[in-house]
Amino acid sequence: MAYPAFFDTIPTVILRDPLARFLGAAEDGLIEYSFAEVVKLTGHSCPTVAGAWLMTVGALKRLYGDDTPIRGEVAVRFQKNAAEGVTGVIAGVVTFLTGATEDTGFKGLRGRFVRRGLMSFDQPIDGDIRFERVDTGQAVTVSFDASQVPSPSDLMPRLFMAMDKEATQEQKAAFAAAWQDRVRRIFEEAEKGQVLKYA
Repeated sequence: MAYPAFFDTIPTVILRDPLARFLGAAEDGLIEYSFAEVVKLTGHSCPTVAGAWLMTVGALKRLYGDDTPIRGEVAVRFQKNAAEGVTGVIAGVVTFLTGATEDTGFKGLRGRFVRRGLMSFDQPIDGDIRFERVDTGQAVTVSFDASQVPSPSDLMPRLFMAMDKEATQEQKAAFAAAWQDRVRRIFEEAEKGQVLKYA
């Protein structure tokens, strides 16, 4: 897979999945996830996908500190409806990383390893997403603000040119480069403590 070079600068995250360990899918249940894998899941890289990654990884770090986060043991509550805007895209990334699902995930083995019912929408929370550890009840709410990294002024004209049926490969490449450059800058600003807000 050929992808933008900055993908390799984004730190991966390691989670421990008790189900994967129990079924012998991963030694000690440890699974490493990367942003490139999230791009494979969604089929694209954009501010929304970047924000979903940043919110999830950031929340897990706050919930677990130096300990390894436990996949399948984090409940996730969304402020918005699943069909509203880009909520569904974000939820897909959150599910990929945490294992939490509304009603389509693994139903469990004799009451263990249940993933269903760990995700809900239309919740009265003060932020975009609330992550809560099932074992301790510790929770954190996080919001993502892509407007902290505005698009270049010529991005929309580049988009329209790239989508034109007469568009050249150079025009398409120029738009794609500008688009991914904004995603790169979002990750850079996140490292500086921007774009994410916790409550």
